[in-house]
Amino acid sequence: MSGEQLIELTLEQTGEYEFRVRFDGTAIPDITTDETAPLGGEAGPNPGRLLVAAVANCLSASLLFALRKFKNAPDKLVTKARAMLERNEHGRLRVTRIQVELQLAEPTAALEHIERALAQFEDFCIVTESVRQGVTVDVSVRDAAGAVVHSSHA
Repeated sequence: MSGEQLIELTLEQTGEYEFRVRFDGTAIPDITTDETAPLGGEAGPNPGRLLVAAVANCLSASLLFALRKFKNAPDKLVTKARAMLERNEHGRLRVTRIQVELQLAEPTAALEHIERALAQFEDFCIVTESVRQGVTVDVSVRDAAGAVVHSSHA
């Protein structure tokens, strides 16, 4: 496939359920991951939190990119995300839904081509669109006044 990219990382166990994550071939600082109590010591985010953070971060970056593509200079964007975990038919916890709410700092009337930016930003988010293959991801964008200006539900 043309345009393939490779992401490589290494995990090294440093505690009972604690790992140091190294992002191979980059200057990105290592991070620590850990499970929640009672298994782990909560020395860092667990995989579920990393998944939710990845979806929320990707959507945030994609929205900023779409807005800037149309010559906007948006103020600080604030994103909140939450995930629902449910047990499957085998009693195993699974992430079944992720809800992401992005809060714009300005009213939509102050943003050029906002309709076009909102119509396309999700499609450019590689993490969200990949995760959506198995997990429902709901997205909403609010303007400075708190009004919902974009909403998508799988």
